[in-house]
Amino acid sequence: MKDWQSQAHVKCKCKYHIVILPKYRKKALYERLRGKIGKILRELCRQKEIELLEGKAMPDHVHMLLSVPPRYSIAMTLGYLKGKSAIRIHRDLSRVKGTLFGRSFWSRGYCVSTVGLDESAIREYIQDQEQRQKDQEQDELNVT
Repeated sequence: MKDWQSQAHVKCKCKYHIVILPKYRKKALYERLRGKIGKILRELCRQKEIELLEGKAMPDHVHMLLSVPPRYSIAMTLGYLKGKSAIRIHRDLSRVKGTLFGRSFWSRGYCVSTVGLDESAIREYIQDQEQRQKDQEQDELNVT
């Protein structure tokens, strides 16, 4: 229980594996910005006391392992992260007056999975994403 969080009347271990996608999945645009987007997401997590345990920005999506305090629902957390990061991306990184992609950067949905006792497997999966994607692309080229 050493990695459990304590609050006034709660002991908790709320960890989630999350995948979010940029709208339209334009690799050329997103790949240039992915390092800066990671910094924005880390800063937003820090502001809400959400622990970003592991993260990987791929050319067309983002994997995160988050530890979320129980006072926040996962839907509220992702709404905050996606909404605030989209505003900052448009304002700071895109340098576009008006709107880009109709005022949104992220797609509407997300993928979320609770993390139980297999946290180390999830961390390894997130860390190996780039290599897995390269292997999959290579396999597709070998088949054709």
